[in-house]
Formats: sequence, structure tokens, C-alpha cells
Amino acid sequence: MGRFICKRLAATILVIVAASILTFGILHLTPGSTPVTILKYAFIGLEEIPTDAEITEITARYKLSDPLYQQYYRWIQQTLRGDLGDSYVYRLPVAEIIGLRFPATALLAVLSVTLSLLISIPLGILCAVKRNSFFDHFNRILALFAVAMPSFWLAYLLIIVFSLGFNLFPVAGFRSLSSLVLPCVTLAAGMGAVTLRIMRSSMLEVMGQDYILTARSKGLYERSVITKHALKNAFLPVVTVVGLQFGHMLGGSVIVETVFSWPGIGKLLIDSIFAKDIPVVQGCILLIAGTYALVNLLVDLSYALMDPRIRYGRES
Repeated sequence: MGRFICKRLAATILVIVAASILTFGILHLTPGSTPVTILKYAFIGLEEIPTDAEITEITARYKLSDPLYQQYYRWIQQTLRGDLGDSYVYRLPVAEIIGLRFPATALLAVLSVTLSLLISIPLGILCAVKRNSFFDHFNRILALFAVAMPSFWLAYLLIIVFSLGFNLFPVAGFRSLSSLVLPCVTLAAGMGAVTLRIMRSSMLEVMGQDYILTARSKGLYERSVITKHALKNAFLPVVTVVGLQFGHMLGGSVIVETVFSWPGIGKLLIDSIFAKDIPVVQGCILLIAGTYALVNLLVDLSYALMDPRIRYGRES
């Protein structure tokens, strides 16, 4: 088990390093991303656009004219010390900006995942138990529709109906707890549909195993067979999907946060890309990549707790 954890930690570090290299290189090599262009974008909205002398001075201060490998090495050194640099636009440390935005994204992610699981897992179990019934077919069609619809389309539909039509919830922003309803429903719909289908398929596979037939032959009640024998093994593939989707939400659901003007990491990332605020973009993507890698590690470790038959130490 210790060997497995060390291997997964090493893989996690490699993923984060690769993501940082790709992000740094792409941001600095895209057209229009020269230091002068970046600084001109950064000063849009201020009272005065800086002169060429001021741009030269700031370029020298941030060492933006150095070769890319030197800039990357310097950025990695700062990152390891907890310093992600300063924002060109906000004139604040990137770590401070992300720290202010991350709680909003974390709150949205946790509530969305919770809502999704509370609905999808019971429905998936019931669909498997009542296989090929009207209840099963209806929920499968509903889940297919939820998976197929784009999240931005659902977001705008909810805004039109419940915000502009019935005036029940705020259109955008984070004004009160009611502001959480529409973004959470939008995120939970797609995730819940996927989880429902996987839960149903996993339950059907487990219910056909020999040990389930043995449990039934002993005269156990069907509820006991499902809860004590089938659910534990059926949850294994569900854990993988839920973990990956939770990592996606926690890293920042860009589309949903942009539509609802949610003050989270996703909205910050989009605003920073348009403003060419490279330090903030690098910090956000590094956080998202790290979140994905960490969640993957936790999902892998959870397998050992749920299924002792898995021998991680013998993996190739």
C-alpha cells in the first residue's frame, strides 16, 4: 500500500508539472501575448494608458523580456515558496485573489455534488431493482436528456423561467443563499444523470453475481440483499465518476460560473484570459490541475477501503 501511495504521489507531481509547463508555454507563445501587449491590456480601464517609458520600466521590473525558460524557472521557484506572483490587472498577489474566490467555488461544488448524489443514487438503485418498468424507462430517458443538453442552455433556461418569469431566484451574483439554487441545479443535472446511469448499470451487474443468488437462497429479505451485499461493490465505479466530476466542479466550472456571474475560480479564469492577466491564469490552471490530480489520488486510495481484493502493490 505504501508503494502504491508513493507511485500515485509521483504521478500526481508529474501531472502538475506537465500542466504548469504547457500552461506557461501556451500563454506566452500565443499571438498578442508579448509583454507590451499584455501590459497595455492590463491598463485598460485605468485613468491613463501608460507611456512607452512606463511600459519599459514595468517590463524590466517583472523581467518579462527574459527567455521563457528563465521566466518559468523563476515562476516555479516562487510557486514552491507559495508566491504565485502579482496580478497585472488587480495589482494584488495571485494567491490572495485565488484565496478570495476559491471558497465560492468550493461551496458551489460541494452543494452541487451533494444534491446530485441525493437524487441520482436512490433513483439508480430503484431503476435497477425495477428493471424495464415504466419507472426505469422514464428515468433513463430523463437522464439521457439531462446528459445531452448543454449546461449553458440549461442555465439560461432556468434563468428565463425561474428568474425572469416567476422572479423566484436572483439572475446572477452571490447575494444570498437563494443565489445558489440555479447554479447548483445546473451543475447537478448533468452530473446526476451520469451517476444515475452508472449506478443502475453497476447494480444490474452486481445483482447478477453468484453471491447475490446465494444470499437470496438463504432466505434474506430483498432489502437486506441490496443494502448489505450489493451496494458496496456497486459503488466502486460510481466513486470514480463522482470523484472526477467533483474535481471538475472544485477546479472551477467555467461555463456555469460565467453565465451566473458567480464569483469563483471559473469566472476569475475567464476574466483573466480576456484581460491577458497571465499570472492569474497560471495560478488558476495550476489550482485546477492540482485539484484533479489530488481527487484522482483520493479515488484510487478509496478503492482499497471499499474492496480489499484489489492488490495495489502488484500493479505494473
